[in-house]
Amino acid sequence: MDIGAPELILILVIVVILFGGGRVAKLGSELGQGLREFRKGLAGTEEETRPTATQPTETTTKS
Repeated sequence: MDIGAPELILILVIVVILFGGGRVAKLGSELGQGLREFRKGLAGTEEETRPTATQPTETTTKS
């Protein structure tokens, strides 16, 4: 039993009808953000070893 393009389009249309376009778009963006965080976590050791630019420290004085 193969799922082709017409079946996938039908499933997508049913999902949009049930949940609405805004909710489906929000779900897609959250899924993409989750995948980015996951990939960032996998490559976390690489990022930790990279030197970062030094940022000037802010000194605040309270009056």
